Amino acid sequence: MLARAQSERPNILYIMSDDHASHAISAYGSKINETPQIDRLAKEGMRFDNCFVTNSICTPSRGAILTGQYSHKNGVYTLSDSMDVKKVHLAHHMRDAGYQTAMIGKWHLATDPQGFDYWNILPGQGAYYDPVFITTEGRKQHKGYCTDIIADFTLDFLRKRDKTKPFFVMCHHKAPHRAWQPAPKYKEWLKDETVPEPDNLYEDLTKRSQAAQRATLRVGDDNNLNDLKQPKPEGMAGRELRKWAYQLYIKDYLRCVRSVDDNVGRLLDYLDQEGLTQNTVVVYTSDQGFFLGDHGWFDKRFMYEETIRMPFLMRYPKRIKKGSVNRDMVLNIDFAPTFLELAGRKAPPEMQGRSFAPMLSGKTPKDWRKTMYYRYWMHLGGGHTVTAHYGVRSRTHKLIYYYGQALGKKGAVDKPTPPEWEMFDLVKDPREMKNVYGDPAYAKVTAELKKEMERLRAYYQDTE
Repeated sequence: MLARAQSERPNILYIMSDDHASHAISAYGSKINETPQIDRLAKEGMRFDNCFVTNSICTPSRGAILTGQYSHKNGVYTLSDSMDVKKVHLAHHMRDAGYQTAMIGKWHLATDPQGFDYWNILPGQGAYYDPVFITTEGRKQHKGYCTDIIADFTLDFLRKRDKTKPFFVMCHHKAPHRAWQPAPKYKEWLKDETVPEPDNLYEDLTKRSQAAQRATLRVGDDNNLNDLKQPKPEGMAGRELRKWAYQLYIKDYLRCVRSVDDNVGRLLDYLDQEGLTQNTVVVYTSDQGFFLGDHGWFDKRFMYEETIRMPFLMRYPKRIKKGSVNRDMVLNIDFAPTFLELAGRKAPPEMQGRSFAPMLSGKTPKDWRKTMYYRYWMHLGGGHTVTAHYGVRSRTHKLIYYYGQALGKKGAVDKPTPPEWEMFDLVKDPREMKNVYGDPAYAKVTAELKKEMERLRAYYQDTE
């Protein structure tokens, strides 16, 4: 009976890239890219249109995904924080449920992975070319391109796995993280093409908040030699520099994505060949979104749509109708509870997220969230001088508070900044180009959002 019960539970293959914005995926209507392999998951499964990160930076997002908790609960606030080795998280629970667990690729949580039967990870950010990987046996350099190697290791694990158990595999790609180094076979791809520019590439940031103006995310001005692979032309500045730099950076970014797409295809093909497709949940996502020249920027961190929105595609033929689309508000803290429910386990009470497994069959709970809470902690840190902030997003509006001054231990800074507010009407202004905070016409909505923001802060116990 136990063997039968285990065979009926789905395998879970969780594929996550780094900084892959949904607007660089053709299933999401990208104007600049085609991703035929990733799109297979949308055609054969469900596309989530409103999946959001709770803290748009690599390490904290990974902590939230594993623990089902916000940064202030799991202790992973910034890039310099590590996962507590004593912390019980998703992998432990999946293993306790009888799954064979594996973590392969970019870990980025400083300490060795816990709760996994097998792990093979990059040290820190890792390298694109001839990368070093770490296992329980130590460090070893591998020849080749990182994205291909991560897929190789994942396929090797799947071939050698314990076939008496369902598997839970986290395949984490480094790409397309900065500094965007493509595979040799794609270095010339797009060379003679012009990638379409976003309509706000040349936005005048002097009309934005001080928080936006002080951020060093500007395409061209804030790109370095590693980003562009060549020196900036002497005397080039302003609009001309941005136009030139955008083509260089975005092409390398898309070249990196192309290798990710290829290797997603390799994994999907393996599942088909082995007859595993019907009983395997496959997820493709990214640890957060990314500015693709939007507002004239690259990178992430801000609570703007391009960077808090995560691509999230899920295929599970036994429960998901082909070509489904879900528009409910899903957060990265919901991933762990969802996987646990699919594995036949209840999420522990310390997890702050909630399973969205019913939505896979088109059934949204009546009491599902209508708003979400966000918080970015790295005040002026990480090389991009982004101001610490928190905020609330509803279906129609967004309110952001740049608190700037120290708020508890993690908020302490030498250079506090004046507090500021931003508010956007997401229906009339989906590109978030006009701050309507202080506009009398939005006074009622502003008051409601402030009240809701404080309710969510209390609900999630973010009291610092």
